[in-house]
Amino acid sequence: MEAACAHGDAHHSGLHGVALGRALAAAELRCTGAQERLTSPRRRVLELLLAADAPLKAYDLIATFGEQGEAAKPPTVYRALEFLERLGFAHRIESLNAYVPCRIDGGHAAAFLICDCCGAAEEFEPDFSPQFAAAQAAGYAVRSITLEARGRCAACQEH
Repeated sequence: MEAACAHGDAHHSGLHGVALGRALAAAELRCTGAQERLTSPRRRVLELLLAADAPLKAYDLIATFGEQGEAAKPPTVYRALEFLERLGFAHRIESLNAYVPCRIDGGHAAAFLICDCCGAAEEFEPDFSPQFAAAQAAGYAVRSITLEARGRCAACQEH
């Protein structure tokens, strides 16, 4: 990401208010259906990810974990992130060493468009069918694929 994005408020992708409440309620239902628990720490980390306008590093989550901004113990956040990734609620963007909420119902190959200017990361669902088929034909069992494409988002290109 560039040193300063002069138009940092160009767009906001984080959820707030009713939309955030709906997303958390949907996560709760998915957990119940999977016979898992969305504990308070897991819910808080998911809430922070959903409300963020850009990918968050684990230490950002640790620092802002408490309702009044107090820090959490690192294992609490790391365990929550592990759970959220496992259930498909969050993705780790390897090149940034940061996390984003899954904007598509889990269980898919993840692909991200990452803006080098403002830091936004937009998820989309690519068609990796040919790659999975080629791997399977070669006798390889692919566990996951994550694609990261870097450039500038539409809002940053306008400025």
